[in-house]
Amino acid sequence: MSSKRRLEQVLIAISIMTVVSGLTQLLAPGFVLGILDAETTAAAQHFFAIVGMFMVLFGGLLLHALFSHGHQQVAVLWAGLQKLGAVGAVALGVANAVFSPLALLVAGFDLVSGVLILMFWSSVRRRDKVAGLPALERR
Repeated sequence: MSSKRRLEQVLIAISIMTVVSGLTQLLAPGFVLGILDAETTAAAQHFFAIVGMFMVLFGGLLLHALFSHGHQQVAVLWAGLQKLGAVGAVALGVANAVFSPLALLVAGFDLVSGVLILMFWSSVRRRDKVAGLPALERR
């Protein structure tokens, strides 16, 4: 099995984990906030559930792109950028004592995920350039 195929399989697993954890956050925000030792007010749970919804959407977007012909490089790029943005948001939350340091494990997972996603995006982008596809037709 090629390294690109292995990376693709890892990204499929990351996508599924993102959807599942996002659904958990969406449906049981108080539970997840409790694990992270964060306040569980109604407002905190509401906004945490919204973040979970976006995790479901971006995880689903990446999964869809990975199963699509040509891997839809724009979707892959934005999924990678979302993961890196999440790293910053979680780190700020820990720095401001919103979350316990345990949340840095989540940030670490998102950092590794974001780097792997962007590596895959770069390989898809290079492949499309070599194939001579015009920028608007690359998918």
